Amino acid sequence: MRKSDKPSAGIVELDIHGMNKYQAKIFIESRLKKSDKSVYRLRVIHGYHGGTELRDMVRKEIGQNKKVLRVEMGLNQGETDLVLRELF
Repeated sequence: MRKSDKPSAGIVELDIHGMNKYQAKIFIESRLKKSDKSVYRLRVIHGYHGGTELRDMVRKEIGQNKKVLRVEMGLNQGETDLVLRELF
């Protein structure tokens, strides 16, 4: 499945492999709008072997969204976490 929304304890994973920059931006922004307070983190899986255009867009453009508290680099180079709120 190209697009995945797998909630796991407040984390939603979004796989944007195979999308162009415009498609990925619209997809991520729509998930940001739909996120309720049970979601505290969006994990965007963008990959990195095919270039850095998607990664850079997520970290720079989406990272400026008012719902994003901060951007964290994922456990590997192919993912970026968008933190929406702190989990206490």
